[in-house]
Amino acid sequence: MGSSELTEDRPDKYPEAVRYVLAERISTGDAADQPEEEKICVIEEVPVTIDVEGVETYTFLCTPTDRRALAVGFLITEGIVERMADIEVLKECDDDPNTIRVRLTDRIPRIEDAGRNLMIVSSCGACGSENLKERIDALPSVDDTLKIKARLLRSVHDDLRKRQSLFEASGGTHAAAVYDENGEILTYAEDTGRHNALDKAIGKCLLDDIRTSGRGAALTSRLSLEMVGKCARAGIELITAVSAPTSMAIDVASKCNITLCAFVRETRATVFTHSGRVISTGE
Repeated sequence: MGSSELTEDRPDKYPEAVRYVLAERISTGDAADQPEEEKICVIEEVPVTIDVEGVETYTFLCTPTDRRALAVGFLITEGIVERMADIEVLKECDDDPNTIRVRLTDRIPRIEDAGRNLMIVSSCGACGSENLKERIDALPSVDDTLKIKARLLRSVHDDLRKRQSLFEASGGTHAAAVYDENGEILTYAEDTGRHNALDKAIGKCLLDDIRTSGRGAALTSRLSLEMVGKCARAGIELITAVSAPTSMAIDVASKCNITLCAFVRETRATVFTHSGRVISTGE
């Protein structure tokens, strides 16, 4: 049976982000149950292009929501620009909303991997990058201004989980949020790609004139080097995640003065670097 798109029940809240397909549910047990046809909500994954005039073109495989925020977040967290003021024009293409046109100000941007036209898939960060050590050495160290109570880490992640409407509908997205010292979520986003979700959440802050420095970032994914690098460029001081960190993520977080906190589940969490920002319940 071939899949077919069903549009009549597409959620109004995110019409571009999901579609419905017909599938067969089968039994993997001993009973010889007959397959049952059912309608399944799946996440859309489409190419979205950020065309930076005179610089580069970047194409992402991602969920087609918050595209302008994705563009801003990516440009900041990849070190292509340093601030919103470096962006002169940011708009969707008139005949293709999945193409974002960007024009930078007269300041010549720092391009770390000159001459690359990237296809960035949903499972990875800035693939094709060379000179990894140079990129890591160029990452900034963040300030030391954030203090947060340990119990708030759980509430942040509980709050983020409740906001994951796309995940609830499909089970197919990661989520990221930017939050403050009171555990209040300032922005959040979902995407098939964990890097994209983080870029969107950071980009939303910048579009709404909300500072990202001195904040925390909550992730539903594992913690990799690329995620830490993005947070370092945004000035984020604390990264919390429900899953595990990689060894390189720990090393780079330590170098960049970022507090890395993983396995934030139920009533526990594990702090790998710079634990002084997290205040235990007894303090």
